[in-house]
Amino acid sequence: MKNKIIGVIGTGLMGNPMAKHLLTAGYTVNIHNRTKSKADSLIGMGATWFDTPAALPQKSDIIITMIGFPKDVDECYFGVDGIFQGIKPGAVLIDMTTTKPSLAIRISEQASTVGVDFIDAPVSGGEVGAINGTLSIMIGGEKEVVDTMMPIFEVFGKNRVYQGPAGSGQHTKMCNQITIAGTLIGVCEGLIYGLKAGLDLNNLLQSISKGAAECWSLHILAPKIVNGDYSPGFTVDNFVKDLGIALEEAEAMKLSLPGLALVKQLYLSVQATGNGSSGNQALYLALEKLSNLDQKLTLVN
Repeated sequence: MKNKIIGVIGTGLMGNPMAKHLLTAGYTVNIHNRTKSKADSLIGMGATWFDTPAALPQKSDIIITMIGFPKDVDECYFGVDGIFQGIKPGAVLIDMTTTKPSLAIRISEQASTVGVDFIDAPVSGGEVGAINGTLSIMIGGEKEVVDTMMPIFEVFGKNRVYQGPAGSGQHTKMCNQITIAGTLIGVCEGLIYGLKAGLDLNNLLQSISKGAAECWSLHILAPKIVNGDYSPGFTVDNFVKDLGIALEEAEAMKLSLPGLALVKQLYLSVQATGNGSSGNQALYLALEKLSNLDQKLTLVN
């Protein structure tokens, strides 16, 4: 596998450390990003820069995309200077962006018409997981092709699970985001309750993070909230995007997910206050504001 040239499109918060892992592991890496300065550190490590998504696949055997929003993924693959304009037969495309399952299926269908394979492999674990190489990877595509790509996935993550045909990885990621959305409400409201009750929040976390409430959000995001740190490991804007996709897919399946709809509305209020670029733990700010409002209303009544 080390003789394969890997192209990485998208070298931002997640893509940059992932590309660094590939370089450190000894792979030859080509890169492209909308903002070239975000790729400077990778170029310094030996990665080769390409000006467009269409130019990169002409010199790459495996192309990994880690971009942003579905419209960006669509443009990257299908645009005038997109991947399908420069792809060569026999290549493997791997989209690790969190995007629409329907878009993953459309990319897969187009890939098959030009003689290439496609895998959707969104991840969970945030910037910390990307930096540490401990991401959880949810994989959709042809099983035989996925098996050949496992050495690549091993560079990025500790938990790599095949889910089924194209689109299955994205559906699994939606389940992940739905679960996180509900969990984060509990984490934030638990901290608010503890604060109002006069508890030491660090002591509180020591207790509840080791019991039945233990979860990733308690270990990683709750301490940030306690310290007033709303820097992004995963932004509010991106989380709102994911929750919107999940609600859209749920509606298509005629599912009612009221908890998910509530969390999205709360996150929209976070965006409205200008905190879209903050970490998704900024949900606490919206819930704290509501809590204070409730307290005032109680006093008035």
